Amino acid sequence: MDAIETIFTRKSVRDFTDHRISDEDLNTILKAGMSGPSCVNCREWTFLVVRNKEKLAQMADANGRYAAPLKGADVGVLVCGDMERAHKPDTGYWVIDESIACQNMILAANALGIGSVWLGTYPVMSRVKAQSELFHLPE
Repeated sequence: MDAIETIFTRKSVRDFTDHRISDEDLNTILKAGMSGPSCVNCREWTFLVVRNKEKLAQMADANGRYAAPLKGADVGVLVCGDMERAHKPDTGYWVIDESIACQNMILAANALGIGSVWLGTYPVMSRVKAQSELFHLPE
């Protein structure tokens, strides 16, 4: 699938099959997330990859009803901004950088024939706090 077709055919998938995503495809998707630009190449993203069904359900519950698709997913990726690596004069760019990473991952998934959906956590701080507590993340 070429890049333009991948962009134009991408859609949010909220009902998943029981198909297992191969480690190779998952690795490709994660590499796509890391390949995007970031503010002065800080690359301040951290990806938490979750395949455990119980943990996926906890992530969904922590994020609210719109995150219910996680309960049927084979894998979930929580994209976090690592403020230790963020551009110190302008730390707010992390939001843009992580958004680019997410977009690249969902486009890569589409190109591989894998359905995906972007489930927002930030900027709803109650969701951020719930995910942080679930994974014992630093502030």
